[in-house]
Amino acid sequence: MSGSSRSRRTAHTAVVPGSPDQVFDLVAEVRRWPVVFGPTVHVEHFGRDGDRERFRIWAMVNDRVSTWTSSRVLDPVELRIRFAQDRSQAPVASMRGEWRFRPAPGGGTEVRLSHEFTVVDDDPDALDWVGTAVDRNSPAELAALARVAGLARPVGELVVEFADTVTLPGSPADAFEFVDRADRWAERLPHVRRVRLTEDEPGSQTLEMETVTGDGSTHRTRSVRVCRATDLIAYKQLEVPQLLLGHSGTWTFADHDGATEATARHLVLVDPEAATARFGGADPLAAARAYVRDALGANSRTTLARAGEFAAARRAADAAAR
Repeated sequence: MSGSSRSRRTAHTAVVPGSPDQVFDLVAEVRRWPVVFGPTVHVEHFGRDGDRERFRIWAMVNDRVSTWTSSRVLDPVELRIRFAQDRSQAPVASMRGEWRFRPAPGGGTEVRLSHEFTVVDDDPDALDWVGTAVDRNSPAELAALARVAGLARPVGELVVEFADTVTLPGSPADAFEFVDRADRWAERLPHVRRVRLTEDEPGSQTLEMETVTGDGSTHRTRSVRVCRATDLIAYKQLEVPQLLLGHSGTWTFADHDGATEATARHLVLVDPEAATARFGGADPLAAARAYVRDALGANSRTTLARAGEFAAARRAADAAAR
């Protein structure tokens, strides 16, 4: 399989509320992308050294999950972020581009997102396929950026990020299996009423659920999940409850002295208007943040507890069979 020499260039532009440096900061914080940008499912950040950083990203590309590793150079003085894929997923052979931010004549910030890419073996159909994905995702990302930049409160006040870690009996593989097999959650978890799981290819799932929170309210969600056996399940809700603008998270599993250290992490973006409508009072946002922490945390801890019971029963059965 050879590389490609024929490239295609694209550029997409939008005017976004806020000053150029404020909008720059939104794009620069890549770890929040899953709750800001619709296509982004999960980001694994490898670290930043000065103005340079690397990360792996999973994102929806033409209705399927793709993954790649990218490097970025952030220039807050020139208000420019350059990026390039270090490791692409076929049919992409190479991808690079940049974000540019400048004051718009009528106020706000003009954001220009450009790409240049090649495909494996110069396949013209693949070039069109990638071009369609870029032309689909770029306007969606710019629209999402405008929505978040235009919120009445700073994004830092709307983001809720937390994790619960527990030690479970049994192996990480068995605890992973319990969370991976979400198609059986309605019979295994008290807060899940209905569930529908599809897996078009191994490790890439779509999960539709109806869940119940501690106050008796029900929520319907639809998520895409990336399952990397047997240590990571990352998800991003494509349809979120009314109180939220975005919700993503991970389940991780690691061996710990013969037991399993399991962690459920959540990254949430609260809708400030929905918070005011639901909670009212002097500080509805604080009430919404507390509610989200309690409701999501309780359900995750229940899931992990049941995963521990499942893993312990599996270990006991294996021991009895020997």
